[in-house]
Amino acid sequence: MLIRREMPSDIPSVRAVTAAAFAKPETPLPVEVPLLDELRSCDAWLPALSLVATGDRGEVIGHVLCTRGHVDAAPALGLGPLSVHPDHQRGGVGLALVHTVLGAADALGEELVALLGSPAYYGRFGFRPSTDYRITPPDPAWGTYFQVRILTAYKPALRGEFAYAEPFNNL
Repeated sequence: MLIRREMPSDIPSVRAVTAAAFAKPETPLPVEVPLLDELRSCDAWLPALSLVATGDRGEVIGHVLCTRGHVDAAPALGLGPLSVHPDHQRGGVGLALVHTVLGAADALGEELVALLGSPAYYGRFGFRPSTDYRITPPDPAWGTYFQVRILTAYKPALRGEFAYAEPFNNL
């Protein structure tokens, strides 16, 4: 497996992996696919933080991205979606993608990454409930599922309500 930045030629494969990863019988096109399309065309898109995992034959088997979010007016990152093709799930692809995107975000001097996800899964990466850092989720009902991972540049004065990139508001 190789992890690298997404290239324009990867977009159809990323869409296919995302559709497969989030497929449900009642949802022919999961919301994550058009969300990716909208994110790519908005100001919050950060090409350096859109990463793919490729398999032995160079095929895209996973994808992760962070987009520009904010804690009040301060810049922050929102992670997601994270997609791994079902044929490659539970094999370390998601683990490698998350570690890599967190390392890249840290190297870029970002302060924190926020996400909505399973505390059992994301806790292994150092994510903790956002309220531990006095950061409130966009929806209070998210509770402990809204988590934050601080990075090297984090300053404790950063607190307030987190806002995802605009396309997340259309879900």
